[in-house]
Amino acid sequence: MNATNTIAYLGPAGTFTEAAFLGFAQRGHFGEHYEGLACRSPREAIDAVRAGQAAYACVAIENSVDGAVTPTFDALGTGTVTGTNTGAAAAPGADRGVQIYDELDLSIAFSIMVKPGVKLESTKTFATHPVAYQQVKSWIEEHAPHLEFRAASSNAAAAAQVAAGEVDVAAAPERAAALYGLESIAHNVADVSGARTRFVLVGPVGPPTPPTGADRTSVLFSLRNVPGALVGALTEFSLRDVDLTRIESRPLENGLGTYRFYADIRGHIADHNVGEALRALYLRCEQLTFLGSWPARDELEAPAGSDANIIAANKWLDAARKGNS
Repeated sequence: MNATNTIAYLGPAGTFTEAAFLGFAQRGHFGEHYEGLACRSPREAIDAVRAGQAAYACVAIENSVDGAVTPTFDALGTGTVTGTNTGAAAAPGADRGVQIYDELDLSIAFSIMVKPGVKLESTKTFATHPVAYQQVKSWIEEHAPHLEFRAASSNAAAAAQVAAGEVDVAAAPERAAALYGLESIAHNVADVSGARTRFVLVGPVGPPTPPTGADRTSVLFSLRNVPGALVGALTEFSLRDVDLTRIESRPLENGLGTYRFYADIRGHIADHNVGEALRALYLRCEQLTFLGSWPARDELEAPAGSDANIIAANKWLDAARKGNS
């Protein structure tokens, strides 16, 4: 397997993550020749990039029903080379950093599948990924409340377990039924109509994609444990009219009470206001990690503080001063 054309993803074949990986391929990210590396977790997929075993990893980062995909956040924050405000150099041999280069949203609906000829009323066990379970739980409670839930590492892995006789029922993408020789007894199952999951394409650290005027930037940071530390950090964004679209906290490995924050910012690091906000944030942080700037596929307008709008505002001001407004 050639790492330069290998793409790691949550496997086995038949997952929504595989579908997202193929969606990124259609955008031309990997060229004509590429192959997938099925992994057992987002961490394993991202670690394959860090170890140089894969060019990219495709991982889920957020869904509209269950919120953040925390294993992905934890994987992004572990082993990443960070900027510190302590004057200390990075340790020799530190793991390679990773960076996000693109995103893709998929509509999420499931098929309920069994071995051919099996009736739902005769089944006992049901498997799917824990995040997927939250998206089909009401359907199961209505149609098969007798089923015992067993968590699977992925939706496709649940289908494989049904094929192997380890469980009786699985919720997975329709493609998994064909791959594993199963029969779908219900289609387009989703407790929340229009549910979507966002996937990101993670690669080694490098120059971010050029700004488009409608971009997303992500950072990880940790703060000194002093009163007002988080309020002060967030103020750096509000003072510069930079929109934080999401902030999540995850506990650090050294114990309760210390946290790493993951923030999504509307705009590109090349935008003047975003860059200045991140510069000011660095001065407040114990550690700050840049996770990338990339096109925000759900954003239609440039943020107020983007360079394009600042240039337009300067032109307006200059014209007004000259009496040409």
